Amino acid sequence: MTLHDDAVLVLKGTEGQDALRDAYLDHLRAHPDGMWKACTAGHVTASALVVDPERGRVLLTLHRKLRMWLQMGGHCEAEDLTLEAAALREATEESGIADLKLLPGGPVRLDRHPIPSPCNWHFDVQYAAVAGPGAVQEISDESLDLRWFAYDEVADVADESVVRLLDATRARL
Repeated sequence: MTLHDDAVLVLKGTEGQDALRDAYLDHLRAHPDGMWKACTAGHVTASALVVDPERGRVLLTLHRKLRMWLQMGGHCEAEDLTLEAAALREATEESGIADLKLLPGGPVRLDRHPIPSPCNWHFDVQYAAVAGPGAVQEISDESLDLRWFAYDEVADVADESVVRLLDATRARL
C-alpha cells in the first residue's frame, strides 16, 4: 500500500468535517502526486499537537519561517508508510521527544489552509501525541523556540486553527 492509499483510507474513516474531508478526497483523486510538496495544486501534510495531559499543557513550536506558534508538523516524506507515521516523525523531530504516543482513533481534525505560491494549499491531517512523564523537549533547526503552554494560554499565543486542534484533542483525552 502506498502513502496515497493510506491517506485515502484514513480520510474515508474520519468522522466529522464531512465537506472538508470530501475536499481532501477530491484533491487526492485529482492529483496522484497530492501527497508531495511538489504538487503545486496543494498537498497533504501531517501534524501532531504534543500534549501533557497530566500537567494540562501543550508544546508549541515557534515556526522559523512563519514566526507563529504552531503544532509540530510538515510534509510527508518518501519513507513515511502512513499518515500516522508522518505525523509521529514530524512531532518527534520537531519536539526532540523520542517516546511520543499518538492518541488512538486516527486524526483529531482536518485543517486546510492557504500557503504561498507555487503550492497554494496545505491539506493538513492533524493528530495528537501524548508526551510521557518527564519528557524533555529539544529545539530543532525548524524552530526559533519551543515552549510548553498551559491549555488556557494557547489562545493568547496561537491562531484559531491551533485552538480548534487543542479543543478537539482535549475532547478526545
